[in-house]
Amino acid sequence: MKISPARTRAFDILARIEKEHAYSSILLHTGTENLSDADRGLCYELVLGPLRRQIYLDQVIKHFAGTKKVDLEVRISLRLGIFQILFLDRIPPHAVINESVNLVQRAGKSSAKGFVNAILRNTKSACPELSFDDPAEKLSVETSHPRWLVDKWISDFGFEAASEICIANNQPVHPAFRLTARYYSQFGSGESSLESMCKFLGADVGYIKASESISGCFYAIGRATELRKAARNGLIYFQDAGSQLVADVVEFPKNGRFLDLCASPGGKVTKIAADPRYLGAIIISADYNPARVTNLKANCELQGMQRISVMQIDAVKDLPFVERAFDAVLVDAPCTGTGTIRHNPEIRYRVDGEAISMKKRKQRKMLECASKAVKIGGSLIYSTCSLEREENEEVVTSFLAENQQFTLDRPRVPDRFIRGTHFFRTFPSDFEGDGFFAVVFRRNEA
Repeated sequence: MKISPARTRAFDILARIEKEHAYSSILLHTGTENLSDADRGLCYELVLGPLRRQIYLDQVIKHFAGTKKVDLEVRISLRLGIFQILFLDRIPPHAVINESVNLVQRAGKSSAKGFVNAILRNTKSACPELSFDDPAEKLSVETSHPRWLVDKWISDFGFEAASEICIANNQPVHPAFRLTARYYSQFGSGESSLESMCKFLGADVGYIKASESISGCFYAIGRATELRKAARNGLIYFQDAGSQLVADVVEFPKNGRFLDLCASPGGKVTKIAADPRYLGAIIISADYNPARVTNLKANCELQGMQRISVMQIDAVKDLPFVERAFDAVLVDAPCTGTGTIRHNPEIRYRVDGEAISMKKRKQRKMLECASKAVKIGGSLIYSTCSLEREENEEVVTSFLAENQQFTLDRPRVPDRFIRGTHFFRTFPSDFEGDGFFAVVFRRNEA
């Protein structure tokens, strides 16, 4: 029974995502390091592709299987097979069918081999034409977003914008990264050409592209073996372009005090601390979960940022600092993450209205606790990677209504990302980055 390493690894990862509610981004990062570049790339495609098309693939399975009960392992094998037949044209269908049949046998479901073989052959010969009752249902199934979420985005943003978000969520983008303090300490912090940067990183020039709108942001557009090595050595940090922009929003005096709450894994705080303007600043970075604190500390050390003080803090309780101790406080609030569905497609199947409401209450409490640590004249930055108005505009409006000593400042980002006058927002349909939201509150009085 021969199955390619990419398919067996993809099957196992998809099974863990279903059974353990694990996250694809974590499992792909930790579970593909020993694969060849070709198998690693295919494994990513075979995990993210079926996740991004899951509702549609299940509709195809239902069309052929009717009311027959389909076990999870069989369903995963079918999703993998149908995805490859319909969306990947470089893999011969007979190879896809053979390996999908072998996957169910490997999973201990030998009795389903004929069933899988039949459905995949039917898909190959005559993929069904699905019918829909209305445009929202069509958008939901064809882009594999739950109907309630599609309806919500249509209500919040309009049908055209919701459609663009759903389509963008299924389109892969080039991984974004930035240089770290460790890179600058080894090769200098002055402006350097893309050619010299590639030379220092051991990467081909043609495999890296500089962002046109975000300073210091780069995209890996080709083979990333050398860049993964550079990341392991702390010379670069893979960080979404939208996340990098949130870090750019933060400003404080060069010898000031900065607190980053909910900071793990540390992408934003290490970018901020690497800015030469803040070499004399006191920077404290915190998270609540011990494992996240450990990860945060390791990330800071890997990037050469030992000057960042790492603490374990519960941000929904009174902070262990005197009031008005910091020039800037960043609340990078835990959220539903609906802005990151392109990179974490399983989120769309897990989030619901109750989760949004729970996050909103927690976010509001965090803002209240954090606000007490901000100096007069200082800034309180609130950010999420959610698209939901409940977690963004509604939290901001509620906080301002009860804290009139704060007003909104315009975030320091390119004009294209400003909504209204004071809201920073990115959408996955805007550019090669995730959906982020941020505002800057200014404390004007005690």
